[in-house]
Amino acid sequence: MGTNDEQHSPRSADDEAAAQAAELADEQGLLFTDDVSPLPSDLGYRGPTACNAAGITYRQLDYWARTGLVEPAIRGAKGSGSQRLYSFRDILILKIIKRLLDAGISLPQIRTAISHLRERGTDDLTRVTLMSDGASVYECTTNDEVIDLLQGGQGVFGIAIGGVWREIEGSLAELPSERTTAEAETSAATTVDELAARRARRIG
Repeated sequence: MGTNDEQHSPRSADDEAAAQAAELADEQGLLFTDDVSPLPSDLGYRGPTACNAAGITYRQLDYWARTGLVEPAIRGAKGSGSQRLYSFRDILILKIIKRLLDAGISLPQIRTAISHLRERGTDDLTRVTLMSDGASVYECTTNDEVIDLLQGGQGVFGIAIGGVWREIEGSLAELPSERTTAEAETSAATTVDELAARRARRIG
């Protein structure tokens, strides 16, 4: 049987720091929790909608598209009058860039971080939390990594991509979207088929 001292031994300084870091991470929503809904694959969003959802200016959107930081995955601007069409994932990345800029991260650092994120599958993105000390960006894929960085003083700022995903979903629900070209063509073809069938019925 253990003594009273053993039963009530104080936590070590490291344990205390880890507990405080875990509490801080939880308060900031940086820990991995529930799954997010599947990525909407059949919708595209025009530039103004992407800006609105990501909280950026049209000038930023245009500059990042022209410099290859975030090019619209669905449709680029080709010729006068054509509209860029951004995917949900594009807008997610735009919002992450905005958060990193607000935290004082330099654009070259952001380009490196975004390039790394692009190599991941979309589903995998929601299991990533980005941490930063204002100079470097760290990628965490487990709660322990988030807590270790906070505890070590390297994670003064964090972005849980799953949380950003849910924010974007909420914003886009209130904003206009367009069917992607493939969907639109399928829909148009279906309409034509239905009209042809009606005519055939009339002739018969």
